[in-house]
Amino acid sequence: MPSDRPSSRSVQQEIQQTRPFRSRTQEATIALLRTASVVSRRYARLVEPQGLSLAQYNVLRILRGAGSEGLPTLAIRDRMIDEGSTVTRLLDKLEQAALVTRDRSRPDRRQVLCRITPHGEALLAQLDPAMDAADTEVMSVLAPEQLADFIELLASVRTGGG
Repeated sequence: MPSDRPSSRSVQQEIQQTRPFRSRTQEATIALLRTASVVSRRYARLVEPQGLSLAQYNVLRILRGAGSEGLPTLAIRDRMIDEGSTVTRLLDKLEQAALVTRDRSRPDRRQVLCRITPHGEALLAQLDPAMDAADTEVMSVLAPEQLADFIELLASVRTGGG
């Protein structure tokens, strides 16, 4: 039965690779990395006009979720989507833009507590509709039961892959 959806291209076609992959597992890994890159670029285009990188946007979302209590720097790092990001540098830029504050006035002055500012909250509120629409559009190719399976499969890869 014909589908209304456009036919999907293989990752091999997308990256214009002429030789076959060494294995199905290599093909799956490349497809996962390629997909993550395509999706990331889409979201980056939404936040960049606001002067944010995707990693900075992620920090702001983490701090919004933490509420007025804020979070220590290391807790932010642990919650980041991209684990390779340097949190201190991200926070430096966000603090310079008055989107976050950092406070060392705790009993353990080695620990820095970070909070989102009202300006940061307002910026996220401005971005929320476009980001929500992008979420819906990106995942609209999957039926609800496929989406649930997809989430489970990705969790299996993340937890089983080391």
